[in-house]
Amino acid sequence: MTTLLLVRHGETDWNNERRWQGHADRPLNERGREQARVLAEELAARPVDAIYASDLRRARETAEILAARLGQAVRVDPRLREVDVGSWSGLAHGEIEASDPAGFRRWREGGKGWEGGESYEQMGERVVAAVLALAAEHPGETLVVVTHGGSIRACRAAAAGLGYGRSRASGIGSTENCAVVELRVAAGALTAA
Repeated sequence: MTTLLLVRHGETDWNNERRWQGHADRPLNERGREQARVLAEELAARPVDAIYASDLRRARETAEILAARLGQAVRVDPRLREVDVGSWSGLAHGEIEASDPAGFRRWREGGKGWEGGESYEQMGERVVAAVLALAAEHPGETLVVVTHGGSIRACRAAAAGLGYGRSRASGIGSTENCAVVELRVAAGALTAA
Protein backbone atom coordinates (compact mmCIF):
# COMPACT_ATOMS: atom_id res chain seq x y z
CA MET A 1 0.00 0.00 0.00
CA THR A 2 1.31 3.46 -0.96
CA THR A 3 0.35 6.58 0.97
CA LEU A 4 -0.32 9.74 -1.01
CA LEU A 5 -0.20 13.12 0.69
CA LEU A 6 -1.94 15.29 -1.89
CA VAL A 7 -1.09 18.96 -1.33
CA ARG A 8 -2.82 21.86 -2.99
CA HIS A 9 -0.33 24.56 -3.97
CA GLY A 10 0.02 27.73 -1.90
CA GLU A 11 -1.96 30.87 -2.58
CA THR A 12 -1.48 33.03 -5.68
CA ASP A 13 -2.77 36.52 -6.34
CA TRP A 14 -5.29 35.00 -8.74
CA ASN A 15 -6.63 32.78 -5.93
CA ASN A 16 -7.24 35.95 -3.93
CA GLU A 17 -8.97 37.60 -6.87
CA ARG A 18 -11.03 34.46 -7.60
CA ARG A 19 -9.59 34.25 -11.10
CA TRP A 20 -9.59 30.98 -13.01
CA GLN A 21 -6.00 29.79 -13.36
CA GLY A 22 -6.21 26.44 -15.10
CA HIS A 23 -2.96 26.04 -17.02
CA ALA A 24 -1.91 29.69 -16.52
CA ASP A 25 1.53 29.64 -14.94
CA ARG A 26 1.07 31.97 -11.97
CA PRO A 27 3.60 32.24 -9.11
CA LEU A 28 2.85 32.01 -5.42
CA ASN A 29 2.32 35.25 -3.55
CA GLU A 30 4.05 35.86 -0.22
CA ARG A 31 1.15 34.36 1.73
CA GLY A 32 1.40 31.23 -0.44
CA ARG A 33 5.10 30.94 0.30
CA GLU A 34 4.42 31.26 4.02
CA GLN A 35 1.68 28.61 3.79
CA ALA A 36 4.23 26.28 2.17
CA ARG A 37 6.83 26.99 4.87
CA VAL A 38 4.29 26.21 7.61
CA LEU A 39 3.27 23.00 5.87
CA ALA A 40 6.93 21.99 5.44
CA GLU A 41 7.37 22.18 9.23
CA GLU A 42 4.22 20.09 9.76
CA LEU A 43 5.38 17.43 7.28
CA ALA A 44 8.89 17.29 8.74
CA ALA A 45 7.65 14.83 11.39
CA ARG A 46 6.46 12.36 8.73
CA PRO A 47 8.61 10.02 6.67
CA VAL A 48 8.44 11.07 3.02
CA ASP A 49 10.04 8.97 0.30
CA ALA A 50 9.50 11.22 -2.72
CA ILE A 51 7.99 14.55 -3.73
CA TYR A 52 6.19 15.05 -7.02
CA ALA A 53 4.68 18.26 -8.40
CA SER A 54 2.68 19.56 -11.29
CA ASP A 55 4.88 21.46 -13.71
CA LEU A 56 2.91 24.68 -13.17
CA ARG A 57 4.92 27.26 -11.25
CA ARG A 58 2.59 27.58 -8.25
CA ALA A 59 2.82 23.83 -7.57
CA ARG A 60 6.55 23.57 -8.33
CA GLU A 61 7.34 26.49 -6.04
CA THR A 62 5.28 24.98 -3.23
CA ALA A 63 7.02 21.62 -3.72
CA GLU A 64 10.47 23.24 -3.72
CA ILE A 65 9.77 24.86 -0.35
CA LEU A 66 8.62 21.52 1.06
CA ALA A 67 11.55 19.66 -0.50
CA ALA A 68 14.12 22.04 1.00
CA ARG A 69 12.83 21.26 4.51
CA LEU A 70 12.28 17.53 3.90
CA GLY A 71 15.63 16.89 2.23
CA GLN A 72 14.10 15.62 -1.00
CA ALA A 73 14.30 16.49 -4.68
CA VAL A 74 11.21 17.56 -6.60
CA ARG A 75 10.14 15.40 -9.51
CA VAL A 76 7.95 17.32 -11.96
CA ASP A 77 5.08 15.64 -13.78
CA PRO A 78 2.84 17.64 -16.17
CA ARG A 79 0.06 15.04 -15.85
CA LEU A 80 -0.66 16.51 -12.39
CA ARG A 81 -1.80 19.86 -13.85
CA GLU A 82 -5.08 21.54 -13.05
CA VAL A 83 -7.95 21.36 -15.55
CA ASP A 84 -7.37 23.45 -18.67
CA VAL A 85 -10.12 26.09 -18.45
CA GLY A 86 -9.62 27.34 -22.01
CA SER A 87 -11.38 30.65 -22.62
CA TRP A 88 -11.91 31.30 -18.91
CA SER A 89 -8.21 31.46 -17.99
CA GLY A 90 -7.46 34.68 -16.12
CA LEU A 91 -11.10 35.72 -15.76
CA ALA A 92 -12.82 36.35 -12.42
CA HIS A 93 -16.07 34.62 -11.54
CA GLY A 94 -18.05 37.87 -11.88
CA GLU A 95 -16.55 38.60 -15.30
CA ILE A 96 -17.54 35.17 -16.55
CA GLU A 97 -21.05 35.39 -15.12
CA ALA A 98 -21.53 38.73 -16.93
CA SER A 99 -19.89 37.83 -20.25
CA ASP A 100 -20.82 34.15 -20.58
CA PRO A 101 -23.99 33.51 -18.53
CA ALA A 102 -24.85 30.30 -20.41
CA GLY A 103 -21.37 28.87 -19.85
CA PHE A 104 -21.40 29.95 -16.21
CA ARG A 105 -24.77 28.23 -15.76
CA ARG A 106 -23.44 25.01 -17.39
CA TRP A 107 -20.47 25.09 -15.00
CA ARG A 108 -22.70 25.66 -11.94
CA GLU A 109 -24.80 22.66 -13.05
CA GLY A 110 -21.67 20.48 -13.10
CA GLY A 111 -20.60 20.69 -16.73
CA LYS A 112 -17.88 22.36 -18.76
CA GLY A 113 -18.65 26.05 -19.15
CA TRP A 114 -15.61 27.30 -21.05
CA GLU A 115 -14.66 27.03 -24.71
CA GLY A 116 -11.57 24.98 -25.54
CA GLY A 117 -9.49 23.43 -22.80
CA GLU A 118 -10.63 20.13 -21.34
CA SER A 119 -13.51 18.77 -19.32
CA TYR A 120 -13.28 17.89 -15.65
CA GLU A 121 -13.66 14.24 -16.64
CA GLN A 122 -10.68 14.44 -19.02
CA MET A 123 -8.57 16.09 -16.33
CA GLY A 124 -9.69 13.51 -13.77
CA GLU A 125 -8.70 10.59 -16.01
CA ARG A 126 -5.29 12.17 -16.60
CA VAL A 127 -4.57 12.94 -12.95
CA VAL A 128 -5.85 9.67 -11.49
CA ALA A 129 -3.84 7.68 -14.03
CA ALA A 130 -0.76 9.72 -13.07
CA VAL A 131 -1.06 9.19 -9.31
CA LEU A 132 -1.73 5.47 -9.78
CA ALA A 133 1.38 5.21 -11.97
CA LEU A 134 3.46 7.10 -9.39
CA ALA A 135 2.18 4.83 -6.62
CA ALA A 136 3.10 1.76 -8.69
CA GLU A 137 6.67 3.10 -8.88
CA HIS A 138 6.76 3.50 -5.08
CA PRO A 139 5.03 0.49 -3.49
CA GLY A 140 4.76 0.79 0.29
CA GLU A 141 6.17 4.32 0.33
CA THR A 142 4.81 7.74 1.24
CA LEU A 143 4.64 10.33 -1.54
CA VAL A 144 3.95 14.04 -1.35
CA VAL A 145 2.14 15.10 -4.53
CA VAL A 146 1.82 18.87 -4.93
CA THR A 147 -0.97 19.62 -7.33
CA HIS A 148 -4.18 21.65 -7.70
CA GLY A 149 -7.69 21.83 -6.29
CA GLY A 150 -9.36 20.18 -9.27
CA SER A 151 -6.74 17.45 -9.38
CA ILE A 152 -7.25 16.65 -5.71
CA ARG A 153 -11.03 16.60 -6.14
CA ALA A 154 -10.59 14.09 -9.00
CA CYS A 155 -8.50 11.81 -6.76
CA ARG A 156 -10.97 12.10 -3.88
CA ALA A 157 -13.82 11.30 -6.26
CA ALA A 158 -11.99 8.19 -7.54
CA ALA A 159 -11.31 7.07 -3.96
CA ALA A 160 -15.03 7.47 -3.19
CA GLY A 161 -16.03 5.56 -6.32
CA LEU A 162 -17.60 8.63 -7.92
CA GLY A 163 -17.16 10.32 -11.25
CA TYR A 164 -15.97 13.91 -11.13
CA GLY A 165 -19.40 15.35 -11.96
CA ARG A 166 -21.08 13.34 -9.22
CA SER A 167 -18.35 14.36 -6.76
CA ARG A 168 -19.25 18.03 -7.17
CA ALA A 169 -22.87 17.27 -6.28
CA SER A 170 -21.92 14.89 -3.43
CA GLY A 171 -20.35 17.48 -1.18
CA ILE A 172 -16.69 16.70 -1.87
CA GLY A 173 -15.63 20.29 -1.50
CA SER A 174 -12.67 22.31 -2.54
CA THR A 175 -9.31 22.00 -0.85
CA GLU A 176 -7.75 25.09 0.75
CA ASN A 177 -4.32 26.29 -0.34
CA CYS A 178 -1.56 24.13 1.19
CA ALA A 179 -4.07 21.71 2.72
CA VAL A 180 -3.20 18.00 2.68
CA VAL A 181 -5.55 15.21 1.62
CA GLU A 182 -4.28 11.76 2.52
CA LEU A 183 -5.26 8.83 0.31
CA ARG A 184 -3.91 5.34 -0.20
CA VAL A 185 -3.30 3.20 -3.25
CA ALA A 186 -3.87 -0.51 -2.75
CA ALA A 187 -4.27 -3.12 -5.48
CA GLY A 188 -4.07 -0.40 -8.13
CA ALA A 189 -6.98 1.64 -6.74
CA LEU A 190 -7.30 4.86 -4.77
CA THR A 191 -8.90 4.53 -1.34
CA ALA A 192 -9.54 6.83 1.59
CA ALA A 193 -6.86 6.85 4.27
